[in-house]
Amino acid sequence: MSSFSSSLSRPSYCSRASSSPFSSNHSSLIIGDPRRSLSFLSASPQRSNLDELCVRSQRKSVLSSVVAKDGAPVTISSSGEELKDGLLSSIPSQEAETTAEESDGRQGKSTVSITVVGASGDLAKKKIFPALFALYYEGCLPEHFTIFGYARSKMTDGQLRDMVSKTLTCRIDKRENCGEKMEEFLKRCFYHTGQYDSQEHFVALDKKLKEHEGGRLSNRLFYLSIPPNIFVDAVKCASSSASSVNGWTRVIVEKPFGRDSKTSAALTKSLKQYLEEDQIFRIDHYLGKELVENLSVLRFSNLIFEPLWSRQYIQNVQLIFSEDFGTQGRGGYFDNYGIIRDIMQNHLLQILALFAMETPVSLDAEDIRNEKVKVLRSMRPIQLEDVVIGQYKSNTKGGVTYPGYTDDTTVPKGSLTPTFAAAALFIDNARWDGVPFLMKAGKALHTRSAEIRVQFKHVPGNLYNRNSGTNLDRTTNELVIRVQPDEGIYLKVNNKVPGLGMRLDQSHLNLLYSTRYSKEIPDAYERLLLDAIEGERRLFIRSDELDAAWALFTPLLKEIEEKKTSPESYPYGSRGPVGAHYLAARHNVQWGDLSPDQ
Repeated sequence: MSSFSSSLSRPSYCSRASSSPFSSNHSSLIIGDPRRSLSFLSASPQRSNLDELCVRSQRKSVLSSVVAKDGAPVTISSSGEELKDGLLSSIPSQEAETTAEESDGRQGKSTVSITVVGASGDLAKKKIFPALFALYYEGCLPEHFTIFGYARSKMTDGQLRDMVSKTLTCRIDKRENCGEKMEEFLKRCFYHTGQYDSQEHFVALDKKLKEHEGGRLSNRLFYLSIPPNIFVDAVKCASSSASSVNGWTRVIVEKPFGRDSKTSAALTKSLKQYLEEDQIFRIDHYLGKELVENLSVLRFSNLIFEPLWSRQYIQNVQLIFSEDFGTQGRGGYFDNYGIIRDIMQNHLLQILALFAMETPVSLDAEDIRNEKVKVLRSMRPIQLEDVVIGQYKSNTKGGVTYPGYTDDTTVPKGSLTPTFAAAALFIDNARWDGVPFLMKAGKALHTRSAEIRVQFKHVPGNLYNRNSGTNLDRTTNELVIRVQPDEGIYLKVNNKVPGLGMRLDQSHLNLLYSTRYSKEIPDAYERLLLDAIEGERRLFIRSDELDAAWALFTPLLKEIEEKKTSPESYPYGSRGPVGAHYLAARHNVQWGDLSPDQ
């Protein structure tokens, strides 16, 4: 049994109230948070995205976890507020008011201690500490909280604060009290030097945590921003020496979660010696991105999309990830994993599962993750002939010479590790039978982007075919969800060009987030950290999800490595290997990001 205590309730930390999302008197298309309405007829002032992010914790529900015979967690809710059509009722019941008062009373006597294990690393400096400050800045952290950095580097509290202060910005909303907020936040940040496998050092950390907790009900969150080979050592020491004795303790684990099915299962088994499954928060930051979280809202809250979401109308789905830079000195780490493990097996596959899943019973984390697992288990084994791998080589552009992958001094000479991969995947179920899901991911390409492209079938018996030219693919309707950068959603539709003739053109119905919403979109780490503090697991990966994902990719990776398949070379800054185009053509697909209008 784990020495960690399990959470029996989900606290509420933000005190903002949400206004009615349906205040307008005309119809709206919901394409964002279900508490917002998006109207194409008029624009209304928008609240901060983080305001909306924090509003979730208005739910004053008491959640209890029990374990069924099969070991799966079952959630029983005795909520004071009713969830109607995905929205919280604006009129709480008397029971809700009582629950809220009791919750607020308990909150005043509790505290949250957040320990960033590996605090001196780049991820902690660039992402974790800034995300925690953003949550504090917007009032999303509890009244009593403490942040501890833990790492092997020798550092004082003051040195940690100096390091952290250089990465903090008031990027969400430039208010006059920005500097004051920073000072207040930094006063809550402390540091403890220690080894990751030292019980003694974690005992000393526990002593410091208790001093700051001041006898309150203690809840503890550990963020493991460390290499995976020391995950288990750190969890073992934290479990036995620094877990909460009267509140919850949770651990956020960063990818990679192993290299294949065997190593992933071994890691999960080792972690579960000290943790329960509901205490492990396997983070994939792509699941916290605004447009990825918006996927289910777009589909399930808009009648125009759900009927089209099947093989009857969709020709293919493309999941595309590209970076315009190489390994940049991180080749030693990357060479051990490659682009398939680094991007496709987690980021893109998770997005695919969210996109393709059936309607869940509810928005409960377990219901959503159950549907994702069904998708992963329905997927056809990936064949090597449906995969193209590549590796970027040196190239000179504009008088500047960019090094190839093996020119990186941290990469072994002659390495066959792919920096690019494209694959055709299939889901063998009634909804998606025969629809190719094409994935493409690569480094050192011509642009930086991440997007989902849904290409619909041609209109049967189209009356306007002769007005559209000979290339029918140019007239295909396409829904594009741009995850990054310049977040947006647009739909390609055919339209008559104004004039006396009958000439057709393809136009975009475009929602650009930077134009529609005045506030900057919260970073994915902000959303995921807030979810972990609140005990919301919807955007975190469950162990059976992980098993199913590795079961799909492990045979392919094994075959590539055993056959020593040579990656196709492509120039730094190009559109990738030519083989990716042939792969798409074999499935009667054109890559949407390479079309002329792009």
